[in-house]
Amino acid sequence: MTDRDAPASSHLFGLLMAGTGVLAFSLTFPATQKAMAVFDAWTVGIGRSVVAAALAGICLLIARARFPRREHLLPVALVGAGIVVGYPIFTALALEHVSSAHAAVVTGLLPLATAAMSRLRGNERPSPLFWAASVAGAVVILAFTLRDGISGFGVADLLLIGSLVTGGIGYAEGGRISKSMPGWQVISWGLVLSLPVTLPITAASLVLAPPRFEHAGASAFIGFGYVAVFSMFLGFCAWYPGLARVGVTRGSQMQLLQPLLTVGWAALLLHDSVDATTLTTAVLVLACVGLAQWARLSAPAAPALAGPAIRS
Repeated sequence: MTDRDAPASSHLFGLLMAGTGVLAFSLTFPATQKAMAVFDAWTVGIGRSVVAAALAGICLLIARARFPRREHLLPVALVGAGIVVGYPIFTALALEHVSSAHAAVVTGLLPLATAAMSRLRGNERPSPLFWAASVAGAVVILAFTLRDGISGFGVADLLLIGSLVTGGIGYAEGGRISKSMPGWQVISWGLVLSLPVTLPITAASLVLAPPRFEHAGASAFIGFGYVAVFSMFLGFCAWYPGLARVGVTRGSQMQLLQPLLTVGWAALLLHDSVDATTLTTAVLVLACVGLAQWARLSAPAAPALAGPAIRS
């Protein structure tokens, strides 16, 4: 392999890694709704992080991973706040009121939220075309949520907006720090260090809203296992290294496929009714986000965090 081929190969591998993460994430909403047949939304949203933290802790012990350096603690804390706590609980609570297909369309702006948060943190500088496409995508989402008038915009949509903010923070910060720390360790430490928050919340939710075992079925336990193992841990072990290789803004373009994949999974697994409006909106959001993601960056990414670069 020539020196010229090496960067292209690394870029392709990064996109494949990011794509693998997106494939894992695309099943999250349907799996969450399956799990909520037995478990409370708080148990599914936060409890899955406790299970994932146990897996992450085992991996950290086996690898004898060092505790994050001081300069890594804030980014890891932001990963925990955004991905381990914020995004899961916002989406789980929203899915009590709306379908997976509806949630997938609204959260179709997550790639833009991720890039915007990356810009705010000073990591990457998208061009004006990026911001124009972002506004267009936001308008499409707003039109979708208000298609039945102002009464059509409910608490669930506010929760989904919360998931966009927290998810964008966690995705962007995790991709940034993964340039100087193995990606699997980023999510692992985020999970483990969040246990003082996630463990008490999970215990309280199990006491206040015990599992409804009379409705228990294999699909509910499979759904919970999926969001704990794949959505909360293994998916990020592929996602963060992918973002580190190709850049947060460029890598997040792989999320273009996530809303359509989720809508497809919802129709297949949950038999959700996907009307023409939902499908059309998903395609329009994909087009807006696609335009934004392919817009050239006005400036190169900032250097990685201090410390030797580590490829994961």
